[in-house]
Amino acid sequence: MLKLEMENYNQIIKKIVATLILLGIAIYLQAGGPWPKPKGKYYVKLSEWWVVFDQHYTDTGQLDPNVTTGIFNTFLYGEFGVTDRLTATFNGALFSRNYMNNLRSATTNDIIIEGEAVNSIGDIDLGLKYGLSKPGGKVPMAVSLTLGLPTGATGKGALGALQTGDGEFNQMLQFDIGQGFAIAKQSAYVSAYTAINNRTNGYSEEFRYGLEVGIGLLSNKLWLNSKLNAIKSFRNGDTAETVTSTSIFANNSEFTSLAFEANYLITEKIGISASYAGALAGRVIAAAPSYSVGFFIDM
Repeated sequence: MLKLEMENYNQIIKKIVATLILLGIAIYLQAGGPWPKPKGKYYVKLSEWWVVFDQHYTDTGQLDPNVTTGIFNTFLYGEFGVTDRLTATFNGALFSRNYMNNLRSATTNDIIIEGEAVNSIGDIDLGLKYGLSKPGGKVPMAVSLTLGLPTGATGKGALGALQTGDGEFNQMLQFDIGQGFAIAKQSAYVSAYTAINNRTNGYSEEFRYGLEVGIGLLSNKLWLNSKLNAIKSFRNGDTAETVTSTSIFANNSEFTSLAFEANYLITEKIGISASYAGALAGRVIAAAPSYSVGFFIDM
Protein backbone atom coordinates (compact mmCIF):
# COMPACT_ATOMS: atom_id res chain seq x y z
CA MET A 1 0.00 0.00 0.00
CA LEU A 2 2.80 2.40 0.94
CA LYS A 3 4.69 1.62 -2.27
CA LEU A 4 1.58 2.31 -4.35
CA GLU A 5 1.01 5.66 -2.63
CA MET A 6 4.64 6.63 -3.26
CA GLU A 7 4.40 5.75 -6.96
CA ASN A 8 1.18 7.75 -7.38
CA TYR A 9 2.74 10.68 -5.54
CA ASN A 10 5.79 10.70 -7.82
CA GLN A 11 3.68 10.61 -10.98
CA ILE A 12 1.40 13.42 -9.83
CA ILE A 13 4.23 15.75 -8.88
CA LYS A 14 6.25 15.05 -12.03
CA LYS A 15 3.26 15.88 -14.21
CA ILE A 16 2.25 19.21 -12.71
CA VAL A 17 5.09 21.29 -11.30
CA ALA A 18 6.85 22.47 -14.47
CA THR A 19 3.58 23.01 -16.32
CA LEU A 20 2.51 25.45 -13.61
CA ILE A 21 5.70 27.43 -14.16
CA LEU A 22 4.91 27.54 -17.87
CA LEU A 23 1.41 28.86 -17.12
CA GLY A 24 2.77 31.66 -14.97
CA ILE A 25 5.35 32.74 -17.54
CA ALA A 26 2.93 32.45 -20.45
CA ILE A 27 0.60 35.02 -18.95
CA TYR A 28 3.43 37.55 -18.48
CA LEU A 29 4.80 37.09 -21.98
CA GLN A 30 1.78 38.74 -23.56
CA ALA A 31 2.47 42.25 -22.24
CA GLY A 32 2.95 44.91 -24.92
CA GLY A 33 0.83 43.59 -27.80
CA PRO A 34 1.63 44.89 -31.31
CA TRP A 35 2.82 48.29 -30.07
CA PRO A 36 6.65 48.62 -29.86
CA LYS A 37 8.02 51.18 -27.41
CA PRO A 38 9.24 54.46 -28.98
CA LYS A 39 13.01 54.83 -29.24
CA GLY A 40 14.61 55.40 -25.85
CA LYS A 41 11.37 54.79 -23.91
CA TYR A 42 10.90 51.87 -21.54
CA TYR A 43 8.47 49.92 -19.40
CA VAL A 44 9.54 48.03 -16.25
CA LYS A 45 7.36 45.90 -14.00
CA LEU A 46 8.26 44.07 -10.78
CA SER A 47 5.59 41.65 -9.60
CA GLU A 48 4.88 38.66 -7.40
CA TRP A 49 2.94 35.73 -8.91
CA TRP A 50 1.74 32.67 -7.00
CA VAL A 51 -0.53 29.65 -7.10
CA VAL A 52 -1.39 27.09 -4.38
CA PHE A 53 -3.32 23.96 -5.34
CA ASP A 54 -4.45 20.56 -4.07
CA GLN A 55 -5.91 19.18 -7.30
CA HIS A 56 -4.95 19.12 -10.97
CA TYR A 57 -6.17 18.26 -14.46
CA THR A 58 -4.92 14.87 -15.64
CA ASP A 59 -3.70 14.08 -19.18
CA THR A 60 -7.33 13.27 -20.06
CA GLY A 61 -8.70 16.55 -18.66
CA GLN A 62 -10.18 15.03 -15.50
CA LEU A 63 -9.63 16.32 -11.96
CA ASP A 64 -7.42 14.43 -9.50
CA PRO A 65 -6.31 15.39 -5.97
CA ASN A 66 -2.66 15.88 -5.01
CA VAL A 67 -0.57 16.93 -2.03
CA THR A 68 -0.88 20.70 -1.47
CA THR A 69 1.78 22.41 -3.56
CA GLY A 70 2.69 26.04 -4.11
CA ILE A 71 4.85 28.12 -6.43
CA PHE A 72 5.83 31.75 -5.81
CA ASN A 73 7.69 33.73 -8.51
CA THR A 74 9.13 37.25 -8.29
CA PHE A 75 9.09 38.47 -11.90
CA LEU A 76 10.93 41.35 -13.52
CA TYR A 77 9.53 42.32 -16.92
CA GLY A 78 10.92 45.06 -19.14
CA GLU A 79 10.61 46.63 -22.58
CA PHE A 80 13.06 49.10 -24.14
CA GLY A 81 12.65 50.92 -27.44
CA VAL A 82 15.83 50.33 -29.46
CA THR A 83 14.24 52.17 -32.40
CA ASP A 84 10.68 53.33 -32.99
CA ARG A 85 9.90 49.90 -34.47
CA LEU A 86 12.29 47.58 -32.60
CA THR A 87 11.80 46.77 -28.91
CA ALA A 88 13.97 44.57 -26.68
CA THR A 89 12.14 42.59 -23.96
CA PHE A 90 13.18 40.81 -20.77
CA ASN A 91 11.07 38.53 -18.61
CA GLY A 92 12.67 36.66 -15.73
CA ALA A 93 11.80 34.99 -12.46
CA LEU A 94 14.45 36.63 -10.26
CA PHE A 95 13.38 34.49 -7.32
CA SER A 96 11.26 31.35 -7.34
CA ARG A 97 10.04 29.16 -4.47
CA ASN A 98 8.46 25.76 -5.04
CA TYR A 99 7.20 23.84 -2.02
CA MET A 100 5.14 20.77 -1.13
CA ASN A 101 3.34 20.03 2.14
CA ASN A 102 3.67 16.77 4.05
CA LEU A 103 2.40 13.70 2.23
CA ARG A 104 0.22 11.73 4.63
CA SER A 105 -1.21 8.22 4.46
CA ALA A 106 -4.87 8.16 3.46
CA THR A 107 -5.52 5.40 6.01
CA THR A 108 -3.41 6.24 9.08
CA ASN A 109 -2.68 9.96 8.51
CA ASP A 110 0.97 9.23 9.24
CA ILE A 111 3.55 11.33 7.40
CA ILE A 112 4.90 9.32 4.45
CA ILE A 113 7.16 12.09 3.13
CA GLU A 114 7.93 15.33 4.93
CA GLY A 115 7.23 18.56 3.12
CA GLU A 116 10.14 20.33 1.42
CA ALA A 117 10.95 23.39 -0.69
CA VAL A 118 13.49 24.78 -3.13
CA ASN A 119 14.43 28.45 -3.57
CA SER A 120 16.40 29.71 -6.57
CA ILE A 121 16.30 31.83 -9.69
CA GLY A 122 13.72 30.82 -12.31
CA ASP A 123 13.85 30.73 -16.10
CA ILE A 124 14.62 33.89 -18.10
CA ASP A 125 13.17 34.99 -21.46
CA LEU A 126 14.92 37.43 -23.82
CA GLY A 127 13.14 38.80 -26.86
CA LEU A 128 12.98 41.25 -29.74
CA LYS A 129 9.76 42.71 -31.12
CA TYR A 130 9.60 44.41 -34.54
CA GLY A 131 6.70 46.59 -35.68
CA LEU A 132 5.54 45.55 -39.14
CA SER A 133 3.40 48.68 -39.42
CA LYS A 134 4.77 52.20 -39.08
CA PRO A 135 4.18 54.02 -35.77
CA GLY A 136 0.67 55.46 -35.85
CA GLY A 137 -0.43 53.08 -38.61
CA LYS A 138 -4.09 52.14 -39.00
CA VAL A 139 -3.60 48.45 -38.13
CA PRO A 140 -0.69 47.89 -35.71
CA MET A 141 1.11 44.59 -36.31
CA ALA A 142 4.34 43.16 -34.93
CA VAL A 143 6.45 40.01 -34.92
CA SER A 144 8.66 38.90 -32.08
CA LEU A 145 11.24 36.26 -31.27
CA THR A 146 11.58 35.09 -27.66
CA LEU A 147 14.38 32.86 -26.39
CA GLY A 148 13.69 30.91 -23.20
CA LEU A 149 16.84 30.29 -21.18
CA PRO A 150 16.88 27.28 -18.80
CA THR A 151 18.31 29.17 -15.83
CA GLY A 152 15.97 27.67 -13.20
CA ALA A 153 16.71 24.72 -10.93
CA THR A 154 15.50 21.21 -11.79
CA GLY A 155 15.43 17.82 -10.07
CA LYS A 156 15.58 19.19 -6.50
CA GLY A 157 14.19 17.65 -3.34
CA ALA A 158 14.33 14.08 -2.02
CA LEU A 159 12.38 12.77 -5.03
CA GLY A 160 13.80 15.18 -7.60
CA ALA A 161 10.32 16.65 -8.08
CA LEU A 162 10.95 20.26 -7.01
CA GLN A 163 12.11 22.82 -9.56
CA THR A 164 11.97 26.47 -10.59
CA GLY A 165 12.48 26.00 -14.35
CA ASP A 166 11.71 23.48 -17.07
CA GLY A 167 15.31 22.68 -18.00
CA GLU A 168 14.98 23.30 -21.74
CA PHE A 169 15.95 26.02 -24.23
CA ASN A 170 13.04 27.16 -26.38
CA GLN A 171 12.51 29.61 -29.24
CA MET A 172 9.10 31.21 -29.83
CA LEU A 173 8.06 33.15 -32.94
CA GLN A 174 4.97 35.31 -32.39
CA PHE A 175 2.69 37.55 -34.47
CA ASP A 176 0.57 40.30 -32.84
CA ILE A 177 -2.17 42.47 -34.27
CA GLY A 178 -4.34 45.04 -32.53
CA GLN A 179 -6.36 48.22 -32.69
CA GLY A 180 -7.06 51.17 -30.40
CA PHE A 181 -10.49 52.80 -30.36
CA ALA A 182 -12.94 54.71 -28.15
CA ILE A 183 -16.04 53.56 -26.26
CA ALA A 184 -18.24 56.39 -24.96
CA LYS A 185 -15.19 58.71 -25.00
CA GLN A 186 -13.11 56.15 -23.09
CA SER A 187 -9.85 54.82 -24.57
CA ALA A 188 -9.92 51.11 -25.36
CA TYR A 189 -7.99 48.52 -27.33
CA VAL A 190 -8.09 44.94 -28.56
CA SER A 191 -5.17 42.75 -29.61
CA ALA A 192 -4.62 39.13 -30.60
CA TYR A 193 -1.60 36.91 -31.14
CA THR A 194 -0.53 33.54 -32.48
CA ALA A 195 2.81 31.85 -31.81
CA ILE A 196 4.83 28.73 -32.49
CA ASN A 197 7.11 27.55 -29.67
CA ASN A 198 9.99 25.24 -30.59
CA ARG A 199 11.31 23.32 -27.57
CA THR A 200 14.38 21.19 -26.87
CA ASN A 201 15.37 18.38 -24.51
CA GLY A 202 12.56 16.07 -25.62
CA TYR A 203 9.69 18.51 -25.08
CA SER A 204 6.83 18.75 -27.58
CA GLU A 205 6.39 21.85 -29.74
CA GLU A 206 3.43 24.14 -29.06
CA PHE A 207 0.92 26.36 -30.83
CA ARG A 208 -0.15 29.36 -28.77
CA TYR A 209 -2.84 31.98 -29.30
CA GLY A 210 -4.64 34.62 -27.30
CA LEU A 211 -6.92 37.64 -27.22
CA GLU A 212 -6.77 40.74 -25.01
CA VAL A 213 -9.26 43.59 -24.54
CA GLY A 214 -8.79 46.62 -22.34
CA ILE A 215 -10.32 49.97 -21.44
CA GLY A 216 -8.97 53.11 -19.78
CA LEU A 217 -11.04 54.85 -17.10
CA LEU A 218 -10.61 57.89 -14.84
CA SER A 219 -8.83 59.89 -17.56
CA ASN A 220 -6.75 56.78 -18.40
CA LYS A 221 -5.40 56.44 -14.84
CA LEU A 222 -7.15 53.08 -14.40
CA TRP A 223 -6.76 50.40 -17.06
CA LEU A 224 -8.80 47.20 -16.91
CA ASN A 225 -8.11 44.29 -19.24
CA SER A 226 -8.97 40.67 -19.78
CA LYS A 227 -6.73 38.10 -21.47
CA LEU A 228 -7.52 34.73 -22.98
CA ASN A 229 -4.40 32.56 -23.45
CA ALA A 230 -4.21 29.04 -24.83
CA ILE A 231 -1.50 26.46 -25.48
CA LYS A 232 -2.07 23.48 -27.77
CA SER A 233 0.59 20.80 -27.91
CA PHE A 234 1.80 19.17 -31.13
CA ARG A 235 2.10 16.06 -28.91
CA ASN A 236 5.41 15.13 -30.51
CA GLY A 237 7.58 15.05 -27.39
CA ASP A 238 9.60 12.07 -26.23
CA THR A 239 7.75 9.49 -24.14
CA ALA A 240 8.27 9.01 -20.43
CA GLU A 241 10.41 5.94 -21.08
CA THR A 242 13.01 7.79 -23.15
CA VAL A 243 13.57 11.07 -21.31
CA THR A 244 14.56 12.18 -17.83
CA SER A 245 12.02 13.03 -15.17
CA THR A 246 12.63 16.72 -15.90
CA SER A 247 10.93 16.27 -19.28
CA ILE A 248 8.18 13.81 -18.39
CA PHE A 249 5.57 16.01 -16.78
CA ALA A 250 5.65 19.01 -19.13
CA ASN A 251 5.37 17.09 -22.39
CA ASN A 252 2.12 17.45 -24.33
CA SER A 253 0.55 19.75 -21.73
CA GLU A 254 -2.32 22.03 -22.78
CA PHE A 255 -4.54 24.69 -21.22
CA THR A 256 -6.94 27.54 -21.85
CA SER A 257 -6.60 30.37 -19.33
CA LEU A 258 -8.69 33.48 -18.65
CA ALA A 259 -7.04 36.37 -16.80
CA PHE A 260 -8.26 39.72 -15.46
CA GLU A 261 -5.91 42.59 -14.66
CA ALA A 262 -6.16 46.12 -13.25
CA ASN A 263 -3.43 48.76 -13.63
CA TYR A 264 -3.63 52.09 -11.79
CA LEU A 265 -1.34 55.05 -12.42
CA ILE A 266 -0.44 56.71 -9.11
CA THR A 267 1.60 59.34 -10.94
CA GLU A 268 2.07 60.06 -14.63
CA LYS A 269 4.62 57.25 -14.96
CA ILE A 270 4.38 55.02 -11.84
CA GLY A 271 1.56 52.57 -11.17
CA ILE A 272 0.43 49.42 -9.41
CA SER A 273 -1.23 46.31 -10.80
CA ALA A 274 -3.15 43.22 -9.69
CA SER A 275 -4.32 40.21 -11.66
CA TYR A 276 -6.23 36.93 -11.37
CA ALA A 277 -5.99 33.99 -13.78
CA GLY A 278 -7.46 30.51 -13.92
CA ALA A 279 -7.48 27.53 -16.25
CA LEU A 280 -10.85 27.01 -17.93
CA ALA A 281 -9.70 23.60 -19.11
CA GLY A 282 -6.42 21.77 -19.34
CA ARG A 283 -4.32 18.68 -19.41
CA VAL A 284 -1.54 18.18 -16.87
CA ILE A 285 -2.06 21.49 -15.09
CA ALA A 286 -3.21 22.76 -11.70
CA ALA A 287 -6.92 23.23 -11.12
CA ALA A 288 -6.52 26.41 -9.07
CA PRO A 289 -6.34 30.14 -9.82
CA SER A 290 -3.14 32.17 -9.79
CA TYR A 291 -2.70 35.71 -8.47
CA SER A 292 -0.28 38.56 -9.05
CA VAL A 293 0.46 42.00 -7.61
CA GLY A 294 3.15 44.44 -8.66
CA PHE A 295 4.23 47.95 -9.55
CA PHE A 296 5.54 49.42 -12.80
CA ILE A 297 7.22 52.39 -14.42
CA ASP A 298 5.92 53.37 -17.87
CA MET A 299 7.86 55.98 -19.83
